[in-house]
Amino acid sequence: MTSAQKIPDIDALREAQARVAPHTHRTPIYTSTLLDRDCGASLMFKCENLQKVGAFKARGASNAVFSLSDEQAKNGVATHSSGNHGAALAMAAGKRGIAAHIVMPAGAPSVKKEAVAAYGANIIECAPTLIAREQALEELVGRTGAHVVHPYNDARVIAGQGTVALEILEQLDDLDMVVVPVGGGGLLAGVAVAVKSLKPGIEVVAIEPAGADDAFRSFGLGRLIPQNSPNTIADGLRAGLGELNFEIIQKHVDTILTVEDATIIEAMKLQWSRLKTVVEPSGAVSFAGVLEYPERFRGRRVALVISGGNLDLDNLPW
Repeated sequence: MTSAQKIPDIDALREAQARVAPHTHRTPIYTSTLLDRDCGASLMFKCENLQKVGAFKARGASNAVFSLSDEQAKNGVATHSSGNHGAALAMAAGKRGIAAHIVMPAGAPSVKKEAVAAYGANIIECAPTLIAREQALEELVGRTGAHVVHPYNDARVIAGQGTVALEILEQLDDLDMVVVPVGGGGLLAGVAVAVKSLKPGIEVVAIEPAGADDAFRSFGLGRLIPQNSPNTIADGLRAGLGELNFEIIQKHVDTILTVEDATIIEAMKLQWSRLKTVVEPSGAVSFAGVLEYPERFRGRRVALVISGGNLDLDNLPW
């Protein structure tokens, strides 16, 4: 998948919303008076950790799988994933009655591998590098003829992820900001298209782990910088930014900020204790941005996307 694909517009997002509605949850907004008081802002958390498969990825995968023609779908679907997209694609493929083949890095969290397997996917392990993942996927597709659904650099996936923002704008009024984690960029790109198409005055802010900051560097330099040796507890955000995603992000995103792993852990603890909900490190990154840059958000009405809640409860980062 390359940037030659057509960038999804608001109509594509609305079509995606109708397509995925039977297969996904309309997730709730959580709030906390104590967090608002401590942060000096009005914070509203979009709980995609309560989405099917425990992450927003169910949206993009469902949109991609259910928009395939019968001819495209006949040999199943394939992708590479550290976990959440793989589980989402396997779930969607199972609902459509087709095979799913998922290339996963050997170091992916066991809980995420177990989830992918539970949805009936065929798992192919590879070395924990993007090059190894892409090579293994290419070999797999050559062998099976499966249709590739890239985890983020895919217009259908981006449109599906953008339905998160369509729901936010239906659920909340008078927002100043929407804050989104960024790894490969599919969620950020989809959210940015939705927000800037419908409410261009709302600021779109992305948060990225400092140990995997290719989006931050790319955004600042105005050209796509490769992701090299990412080192962060936010395993879902270690992917390199996609070309198509970067094109959208350059046009529609206002700011990208980076946060340290220590702040991500602090954000996780506060969300677990104050919101009473399980948040994975990648899902806590949006709120970590508020904790690390409080002056940036003070006095504002802020929607924050909790992107997922899948993690190994026997191996917590504290």
